[in-house]
Amino acid sequence: MKPLALLFILLFPLTATAEAMRYPAASGPERPERLIVHGALDVAYIQPLLDDFHRRHPDIDLTYRNLDTLPLYRRFLATPDEADVLISSAMPWQYRLVNDGHARPLDTPASRDWPAWARWRQELFAFTFEPIVMVVRRELLERYGRPDSHAELLATLRDHRDDLRGRVVTYDPERSGAGYTYAIEESRLSPRYWDLIAALGDVDTSLVDTTGEMLEGLTDGRYWIGYNLLGSYAHRVVEDDPDLEMVVPDDYTLVIQRLAFMPRQAPHPRNARRFLDYLIDETGQAVIASQTALGAIHPELDGPGTADAWRAERGNALRPLTLGPGLLATLDDLKRQALLTRWRREFNRDDEDR
Repeated sequence: MKPLALLFILLFPLTATAEAMRYPAASGPERPERLIVHGALDVAYIQPLLDDFHRRHPDIDLTYRNLDTLPLYRRFLATPDEADVLISSAMPWQYRLVNDGHARPLDTPASRDWPAWARWRQELFAFTFEPIVMVVRRELLERYGRPDSHAELLATLRDHRDDLRGRVVTYDPERSGAGYTYAIEESRLSPRYWDLIAALGDVDTSLVDTTGEMLEGLTDGRYWIGYNLLGSYAHRVVEDDPDLEMVVPDDYTLVIQRLAFMPRQAPHPRNARRFLDYLIDETGQAVIASQTALGAIHPELDGPGTADAWRAERGNALRPLTLGPGLLATLDDLKRQALLTRWRREFNRDDEDR
């Protein structure tokens, strides 16, 4: 932790708890400029960006609050004038907020040059490229081999149902915005998706809210298979744990982009512009590429830690979620309820129904 980065826990009535990091302004005016960023991005993964931004702007009093995806969305609706920048991997919810008129446009050289596929108008910007992966433990590899695709995972779950009971973990799509996003995209991509959900239910798969919870259970040996984890989070943990292996499915791999925007009611709009511009400028993107596993998008950057490197390695297997009006369809109340109802039905089917 940097000397100026003070880690503390705050309690909020809408979100249970939110982890927050504060970078006090260097000595200067009695009332320094402020910047408040709310993000569904764990402190450990955004810290290199916060450190670098504060080093470049030491007179700004910077606070970062980390929340889960749906609490972040609900908190913003309740207090739209609280944060200067909003960051989330729950792409449909971010898109809805901007489409509903909550965003302030960014007009800078970096925003005008940003790839069209990674922005919507000049208001919503993707600044990461993060494949969704599986993580497996050594015990699974030694006994049953490596499931390199969704079809192989399905076969593993079916063939070793009794041995894997209680040993698998994934997102709960009802409680997690990211988990719901993956569910609806996969149901469109794969005709075998519902077979996979039934097989996950058949082994009593644990349902959690975050990738962090999955990684914790995989690390301590409670789970042997984690399904649909953020690759950016998994990479860091797997690198340090020889008992874990990250699997990037070779039939198809979803890719999410973390989206950022400036709320129209941002309390410190000048600093909001500075930070959002930093995230998509080559300076901030170089930090993403070199110091994180989030995947830089900037067109001038290539090599390790970039979207170009992922494309070179995985090619057509990558399935990035499209940033556009189609995201709103995933939030239609009737469609959402229909998908969640089917998801629960398939997951909870009795043995005699299979």
